[in-house]
Amino acid sequence: MGLGIDEQKAVDRFKQDIVEPSMSKLIILDFFAEWCGPCKALAPLLEKVAAEYADKGVELRKIDVDKEQFIAAQFQVQSIPTVYAMFQGQPVADLTNARTESQLKQTLDQILAQIPVQGDDADGGQPPQQQDVTQFVEMAEQVLAEGDAERAAGIFGQVVQMAPDNAAAHAGLVRALVQAGQVETAQAALQAAETNPAVASDPQIEQAKSALELVGNKVDDGEVAELKAKAEGGDMQARYDYAEAAFAAGDRDAAADELLAMFEADREWNEGAAKAKLLQIFEAVGLEDPWVVATRRRLSKLLFG
Repeated sequence: MGLGIDEQKAVDRFKQDIVEPSMSKLIILDFFAEWCGPCKALAPLLEKVAAEYADKGVELRKIDVDKEQFIAAQFQVQSIPTVYAMFQGQPVADLTNARTESQLKQTLDQILAQIPVQGDDADGGQPPQQQDVTQFVEMAEQVLAEGDAERAAGIFGQVVQMAPDNAAAHAGLVRALVQAGQVETAQAALQAAETNPAVASDPQIEQAKSALELVGNKVDDGEVAELKAKAEGGDMQARYDYAEAAFAAGDRDAAADELLAMFEADREWNEGAAKAKLLQIFEAVGLEDPWVVATRRRLSKLLFG
């Protein structure tokens, strides 16, 4: 949507040359330029390793950044050579720093052990029944913590396809979609998770449900401002309502500041509602998220002096 003719052609070429092969193969994607000396030095290594790993389902694809500036921009390529490993339409590893044959092979071996690539030496060409996708879940969590919710959702979604019984991936997908503002899609993802008996009762799914609940009462900016004005009057319920609205609107700093101030003023108000809401927010965002870690530290100082 909103693409020019040349940009749409570039996307179509990328889908045909990279995305479609990556649905069953691991693609080494090399961003280069003809004038780039380091690119020319790296090319023989990539070609050699790709040829040796061809029977394992690895293929090399190259993108000239001068000819495909739009695609390079979508990958935020800032220097070349830049090299990614692509699987099922998503980058699963950055290979740029693997500049020796042993480094590149070691990285490829680690990736191939964890994704269902179809190689000529695979058992009947079928992907393994169970995949250890912890590495990719951790990657998605890191991307989400860095603030790129849409990319995180894409990685989580790929993990769900590879390992449909992985509760962390299902929960992460819901949380990432929520943070990306795609609430309806997040609701659909949660429903899909809850229909899977292997993950439905997992505590992480409950955390994802909390994330959806917290954005369920989203109001517009005018209503948030009105609630903030009421909260400034000091009424605890008004302050609580403002904190909920602020978080639903994406201003988690304002929500946390208000709830922490409420807790400091009267930690027993409404049976500890301010602290309970903070803990719900922590679970929804992710307990390892740097913002959560910092905010929990602020809460701990209030709890323990």
